[in-house]
Amino acid sequence: MTDKNTEFQSNNLSFEKDASTPLQKKIINVGGHIIDFQIPKVMGIVNVTPDSFFEGSRMKSEEHAVQTVEQMIGEGAVFIDLGAYSTRPGAAEVSEEEEIKRLVPVVKTLAKRFPEAILSIDTFRAKVAEATVFEGAHLINDISAGELDRRMIETVVRLKVPYVFMHMKGSPQTMTKLSQYENVTNEVFSYLSAKIDQLRQAGITDLILDPGFGFAKTIEHNYQLLNQMEIFRSFNVPVLAGLSRKTMIWKVLGIENKDALNGTTVLNTVALTKGADILRVHDVKPAMEAVTLINKMLR
Repeated sequence: MTDKNTEFQSNNLSFEKDASTPLQKKIINVGGHIIDFQIPKVMGIVNVTPDSFFEGSRMKSEEHAVQTVEQMIGEGAVFIDLGAYSTRPGAAEVSEEEEIKRLVPVVKTLAKRFPEAILSIDTFRAKVAEATVFEGAHLINDISAGELDRRMIETVVRLKVPYVFMHMKGSPQTMTKLSQYENVTNEVFSYLSAKIDQLRQAGITDLILDPGFGFAKTIEHNYQLLNQMEIFRSFNVPVLAGLSRKTMIWKVLGIENKDALNGTTVLNTVALTKGADILRVHDVKPAMEAVTLINKMLR
């Protein structure tokens, strides 16, 4: 008899956790450099914006960004995720021109200073993707999976860069009103399954999926997704978990996001045991420690 917490049914697919089954090797090609996820990787968050939800991630200057990235790389981050458009609920709209203006100088500087770093651009706009890849960015992280800019998918195909695609309903301005599901895991799984088919048919081979914790989902939805996150391993593409300092942590604990590091580390550890390949975080060192200890336990 299978415990209900280790089995999940979706679209007639049954996924049963079996600790004796080895994980399939997942890789992405970043400009000819192969990144494998036998050991999970950490992605450090750098926000070139004045209104990101966590004040500690806001870069006050280009030099501040350089210092932060230097520290993150020193602590073990493989990916650096640069964003210039806050996607927190109710965030102010930022024009395409302003987003490019904020990002391009920082990308140019970081690409020169840290050639070993993989620079990811957190944007849903094709024009921003193109401008930043031209200046040295390596990867596009799109919260809308091509839904908010229909040119994005064809642009990523042309740029030949890896693509992070996330589940979200609506936009950052409307998503809090769209968190209705009959079964959130079923619906997210079905959406991501169809999206993988679409992206592969379009010609994108290097994919990373993100279940979208906190995007058009209640706290209860987020914890259900985290509890059943093993299901996404069946796609055999790297899975990104973005849990860092989110509402699902600090609201449950009755604290502020500035005090949510310990809670973040707890949930990152859970995500690693559930198959996360990338932890997207504000705090690299604790995430790397979690990766090291969980890897020691599992292997």
